[in-house]
Amino acid sequence: MIGVLVLCAVLAALGCVLLLRLGEESARRYGELMPQRFHIGHVPRLGGAAMFFACTGGWAWLAVSERWFGVAHGIPFDGGTAATWWIVSLVGVAPGVIEDLTHQLRARARFVSTGLAAVLATVLLGLAVPRTGIAGLDALWQQASWLHVAAAIFVLAGLPHAFNLIDGYNGLAGTVALICCAAMAHVALQLGDRQLAAVLLVLAGATLGFLLLNYPHGLIFAGDGGAYLWGIVLGICSILLVQRHELVSPFFPILLLIYPTWETLFSIYRKVVRGQSPSLADALHFHQLIYRRVVRQVFHDDHARRMLIRNNRTSPWLWGFTVLTVVPAVLFWRSTTILAAFTLLFIVSYLWAYHSIVRFRVQRWLRRARLLYPR
Repeated sequence: MIGVLVLCAVLAALGCVLLLRLGEESARRYGELMPQRFHIGHVPRLGGAAMFFACTGGWAWLAVSERWFGVAHGIPFDGGTAATWWIVSLVGVAPGVIEDLTHQLRARARFVSTGLAAVLATVLLGLAVPRTGIAGLDALWQQASWLHVAAAIFVLAGLPHAFNLIDGYNGLAGTVALICCAAMAHVALQLGDRQLAAVLLVLAGATLGFLLLNYPHGLIFAGDGGAYLWGIVLGICSILLVQRHELVSPFFPILLLIYPTWETLFSIYRKVVRGQSPSLADALHFHQLIYRRVVRQVFHDDHARRMLIRNNRTSPWLWGFTVLTVVPAVLFWRSTTILAAFTLLFIVSYLWAYHSIVRFRVQRWLRRARLLYPR
């Protein structure tokens, strides 16, 4: 499995290098006044295309390596399985890449595309959320089988946009996706599910190759295509892990992916309360507040250099936030009670931290932590 991870990393890195020059023209179309823009210059947003190319190579290798090249890996992954993953991902990723090239695709069209990918994945892979892990609710859940499929579609349609929402700074969403891939693959291997682990390692390798050029220099961005790829593949793997293995609590993927999920739900609530459309972009997300009010200002070098340094210093704060949820998720992946408690703890901590930063009440430990970054 390490071989396919390395292969995908190399393919993604090579794809990113090729797209650096080819994507210059499309990068010039990205508006200078976009509220979510925190970089100077014209940076291609085609990392998602490179990662999809790498995943295509990884899935194809898993399907043909044993039969054609005699490479024994013991992973049940045939051509039909590879084609299914490719088609489902393409339906979701292609509109994102089109948006990254043209910057003219409406948000509604992108929502429809991820919805279609969700329905297609549910049909082709037979996806369903079989249980909630909550005893009282499960009794009702089993009586409404349509909810099993509806929940799967809802998860798969929403998670790509959740990753797109947190994709604001160099290495942020990519590292979150990489950590989640590693955690989920670890549990899949413990359960003997080598096929699912292989799919996750393919995505992890593609993400790693992309990050080599994305962090810390920000030479290329994942764009909508990259965020949709992360959301679709991780969403499918989350559902399959719970669906195939009764030992896995449904709250394992919930806690694992709670940061992008809750950021999206809270953002929708925040905008609706203010009378705004949930699809309207703004600069009040948690990572953007960290950038503005927690990360220490840089005073040396030119403006572009200062923005790049602050951009890079923002991501580690959110990586730490993610690790605080991933560690208990990996340790207690069987226990719904413990996982639900940590999920609630994250939500409370998020709301407290968000409120503190908005009110300029940065806690003393945060002020001390900022001293780790010299001027």
